[in-house]
Amino acid sequence: MRASVFATPGLVLMALALLASACSKPAGPAAGSGPTAIRFATDWRAEAEQGGYYEALANGEYEKRGLKVTIVPGGPGVNVPQLVASGAVEMGVGSNSFIVMNLAAEHVPVKAVAAFMQKDPQVLIAHPDAGIKSLTDMKGHPILLSDASVTAFWVWLKAKYGFTNDQVRKYTFNNAPFLADKRLVQQGYLTSEPYTLEKEAHLKPAVFLLADEGYPGYAGLVLASDRLLTANPAVIKAFVAATAAGWQSYLHGDPAPGDALILKDNPEMTADVLAQAREKMRTYGIIDSGDAAKSGLGAMTDERWSEFFKMASDKGVFPRTMDYKAAYALGFTAPAAK
Repeated sequence: MRASVFATPGLVLMALALLASACSKPAGPAAGSGPTAIRFATDWRAEAEQGGYYEALANGEYEKRGLKVTIVPGGPGVNVPQLVASGAVEMGVGSNSFIVMNLAAEHVPVKAVAAFMQKDPQVLIAHPDAGIKSLTDMKGHPILLSDASVTAFWVWLKAKYGFTNDQVRKYTFNNAPFLADKRLVQQGYLTSEPYTLEKEAHLKPAVFLLADEGYPGYAGLVLASDRLLTANPAVIKAFVAATAAGWQSYLHGDPAPGDALILKDNPEMTADVLAQAREKMRTYGIIDSGDAAKSGLGAMTDERWSEFFKMASDKGVFPRTMDYKAAYALGFTAPAAK
């Protein structure tokens, strides 16, 4: 389970200062001078949730579109939006829609250009014998949440289900407290904690995917700086197209090339974890449902962003007068094949 990092005013000021010093650097080689170098920062250590990027790299999808992509793995405390805004990398992963909206609220010159997870994989997990059959049944139960989650999907849960802040308990990305108390509910990632609990604790938890309950957020967003958007939008379009091809191959073709690169970048990863995560992404339509089913992998729409912004602004997370469309840029994905 990744710990999402949100942009704060201090980090925003730092990023803007770094951006000012980077503005004189070219975004990439001029046309005809060879492939364009793209450093792409992920939001966590190499894993199946990044499989499309690794598959595209392994299969030469970036190379054939004139890109020389270097994947820069993330980890705890890595702030991808700051890296993109500062020019330390050209592009990166935005973990969820709240992160992207926070950037717009703070006027950080970074936008989402694609959403390769149409469903945010966030789940709530309960003990199988705790009598919890739906999210509604969790009202009154203590819920283990990270600090980032309290300012993200918890907002939606409170609005839709009447959950209250006195239910919140601190989640430290350790399953031990959950295992010790059957009343506890725990946040997680569809492709991570449920499998860990089954494998290591021999417990098959009740799993509730928030996206299937109506949570409107995207995840796995591709971020690009406003500078790159202005200077070289063709590079962004090429990157998105190559990544879409990578995801198609990773989920529905031969994932071995991508897995090999993932295991090289993250020696702690294992083949069984990759396989189960890939199967869950297929089964639940994490990558290819929603807008992607109609408009191609990575697609986003104004309607979906509007729904998300209304949910968050109605709860006071963002001012209703905010220009939420400054958070993203459309037009970088191709329609789905017939």
